[in-house]
Amino acid sequence: MFKQIVVGVDGRAGGRDAIALATLLVAAGGELTLAHIVPGDAHANGGADAAYEAPEAARAEALLDTARQETGVEAHLRWRGSSSVGRGLHELCELTGADLVAVGSSRRGLLGRVLIGDDTSAALNGAPCSIAIAPTDYSQQPGALREIGVGYDGSPESEHALSVARMLAGAYGAKLSALESVALPSDAFLGPGAVDNTPGRLLDDARTRIAALGDVEPHAAYGQPAEELARYSESLDLLIVGSRGYGPIGRLIHGSTSQQLAHSARCPLLVLTRTARPSARDEAAEHGREGEMALKG
Repeated sequence: MFKQIVVGVDGRAGGRDAIALATLLVAAGGELTLAHIVPGDAHANGGADAAYEAPEAARAEALLDTARQETGVEAHLRWRGSSSVGRGLHELCELTGADLVAVGSSRRGLLGRVLIGDDTSAALNGAPCSIAIAPTDYSQQPGALREIGVGYDGSPESEHALSVARMLAGAYGAKLSALESVALPSDAFLGPGAVDNTPGRLLDDARTRIAALGDVEPHAAYGQPAEELARYSESLDLLIVGSRGYGPIGRLIHGSTSQQLAHSARCPLLVLTRTARPSARDEAAEHGREGEMALKG
């Protein structure tokens, strides 16, 4: 469960979907921050015209307050001026110490803008927290977690994903399963061990590895990981995958299994990051205009 969640809100359906998913994932006693990013260069706001900022701030605050009232959530409201939606969300995550940012997946909503543009891509490399992506119309569906799935390959990242999945499954009484996607190695048909490299044998080995975890229903598929995980997600209420290297949002931008799943997963997707850079919070605080509205009890 996550203690500090920033939720991207832009007045569209994707924002409501993200709020619904964040409400499901927030820990008891945790806090939600509904966030809206307004246009503006974060490094040049010191001389911004107050006559421009006042109506911009009023629009942002009205949008956030409407989202809070429509969804009935208890949440902080915060807007920030930034040169891009991605950069602004990144900075707010730094400022609030968020361990998760939740966004919607509508093509015309927040996620679509996050995934477009080189500037946004550069700004989101090394994001300090995990990312949850709500599918389109998620707010109109029941938010129960009946089965949680993990993309598993034995790597440290997948072990971390499994650990988080176990925690969530325990909290919600959900079924836990995992899928490993396998492919033939380049030298599959060379040498004395070639007979052991048939697709059937590889699938059996993968299921055996997952079954050995003890509390996880094993699944295995032969093919590309993103394609097989997307098919697997049809039976899930939440799919969890680990992120390597860049942080989850950076990997989504630069291309990875996670990036493909962001477009193709049939259920909510949770991408976990391994590391954070809390020292960047002070740097983020030095730039950009922003506003915060009080938490309603």
